[in-house]
Amino acid sequence: MHDLDTSHGYVYSRMDNPTRHALEDCLPNLEGGRYGLAFGSGLAAETTVLHLLKQGDHVVSAADIYGGTYRLFAEVLSRWGLDFTFVDATDIGNVTNAIRPNTRMVWIESPTNPMLQVIDIASTAAVAHSQGALLVVDNTFASPYFQKPLTLGADVVSYSTTKYLGGHSDVIGGALVMSSQELYERLKPLQSIIGAVPGPFDAWLVLRGIKTLAVRMRQHTENALAVARYLAGHPRVQKVHYPGLPEHPQHTLAARQMSGFGGMLSFELAADLEIVQRFLRSLQIFSMAVSLGGVESLMAHPATMTHGSIPEETRQRHGITDGLIRCSVGLEDKEDLLWDLEQALAQI
Repeated sequence: MHDLDTSHGYVYSRMDNPTRHALEDCLPNLEGGRYGLAFGSGLAAETTVLHLLKQGDHVVSAADIYGGTYRLFAEVLSRWGLDFTFVDATDIGNVTNAIRPNTRMVWIESPTNPMLQVIDIASTAAVAHSQGALLVVDNTFASPYFQKPLTLGADVVSYSTTKYLGGHSDVIGGALVMSSQELYERLKPLQSIIGAVPGPFDAWLVLRGIKTLAVRMRQHTENALAVARYLAGHPRVQKVHYPGLPEHPQHTLAARQMSGFGGMLSFELAADLEIVQRFLRSLQIFSMAVSLGGVESLMAHPATMTHGSIPEETRQRHGITDGLIRCSVGLEDKEDLLWDLEQALAQI
């Protein structure tokens, strides 16, 4: 499809179009970066940035990552000659020890999905750069409102714009943001060649969502903190993973590198799978769904949903047990959310 104004370079929509261009101009301004690229999904963005590498290159990845990212790395890209090592990246020594002469990229999420671990971005950047490797940070959980990885040393920041940037559970999208002109000039052609780009209306939906990002993120955090505190004091809840709680093992780090703790948390019920499923079925305000970052509150069961494709032994090793539940806390009245948790927990 050709744009009428070809003098501005809009000759084919896969290459560029005015609405996508507006989104790509907006994204780096949120992040403190210089360049943005929009994609048809978060995984499309991830696939494209991994095409910076070549056969035989090595990637050190955090072990606690989104299940779709793990599958992309372990089941798809590894077949094409990329080598991946998964480590507990909360210990910077593990990242350092995993580096090889052919390591070209370090990949982390912070906070992580689904265990809400917080990784020291500045220290990880220093380790990666000392070996000539790029640091890519998936910042989907925090959003650029609460965390700006480029200012902490990351080379590329990845987003699923489906989540907080879109914010209304009505669009699928992804993005990459960077400050390096050299990286942008390598990635921009890949965006067009691979072709996993958003349509103009999807780009518009993300732009619409960004208009309310600040007010939404503040309310997400207020509600999530209330939910986390309630769950932490409930006798049926074994553990709560939320960086905003002082007892979180990386709370101090989170307070230093984030300006807010976000709307995501996970918690563990001291119960078997049948009881966990009964709890999830009993919820009346929280919906059971795999997405996150929208105005509505959602619960997901990682072991059978978002991370169900990961081998059980690997899941268990990283704490993804049958009792673990991931929660995206929405914008409803927090008293209603606490009531829903109370009545559902009372039924198990």
